Amino acid sequence: MKTDSAGEKFQKLVDIMARLRAPGGCPWDREQTFDTIKPYTLEETYEVLDAIDRRDWKGLAEELGDFMLQAVFYAEMAAEQDLFHIGDALDAINEKLVRRHPHVFGEESAETAGDVKRIWGEVKSAEKKDKGQGDGDLLGSVPRALPALVEAQQIASRAAGVGFDWENPDQVLDKLHEELAEFDQARRNRSQPELEDELGDMLFVLVNLARFVKVDPEQALRRANAKFRRRFGYIERKLAERGKKLEDSNIEEMEALWQEAKR
Repeated sequence: MKTDSAGEKFQKLVDIMARLRAPGGCPWDREQTFDTIKPYTLEETYEVLDAIDRRDWKGLAEELGDFMLQAVFYAEMAAEQDLFHIGDALDAINEKLVRRHPHVFGEESAETAGDVKRIWGEVKSAEKKDKGQGDGDLLGSVPRALPALVEAQQIASRAAGVGFDWENPDQVLDKLHEELAEFDQARRNRSQPELEDELGDMLFVLVNLARFVKVDPEQALRRANAKFRRRFGYIERKLAERGKKLEDSNIEEMEALWQEAKR
């Protein structure tokens, strides 16, 4: 029995999407635009991350299918307006991967991940010059529409790349303590705008601390969220076993169950 190749299966997805958008296709799919699909793209991205966090490999395969649908959906809408076609997007990423890996497909040499990052940066810089962009504003190319945590990571990394950085994690911790003190002062001043500023500064320093210790802050927070869910779920279950609801309990009882959950 012949098994379809990945390319044939991808083409089938492209054909299905074209049929859904065509006259007589799906009314919902036909009325979507680039802007209305954006929230689904973000949702599918986080569902991919969730499946990875849960090590749900079967679920990940399904979520990756949903994720690929987003790209095909955008490309189909672009093709309808004669902006570009899905093949153009595939050409672009294929050419970029080859171009940015000269240590694999060319004559460059890279022994470490650090070597690869250096080469990647050099190629990106050359690409900008070819497009007439030059180096320009270092942070200007960081999209402002990114989730704030991701934007902070990219801003901090780019600034660090040109030497605007602390020397070690201890200095970052010192800065965090400084920001904590400033936050506490803002709290005492009862200044809401100042509180927001100082809390933002604290979060930005934490992102930098994560960078120094090579921890992805997004993943760290997701793990913390999952941990809280598990422990709080334990509290709810134990209270239910006692014939209680959350609102029937008190902080002392819930704290005791929280400690049980931790153990």
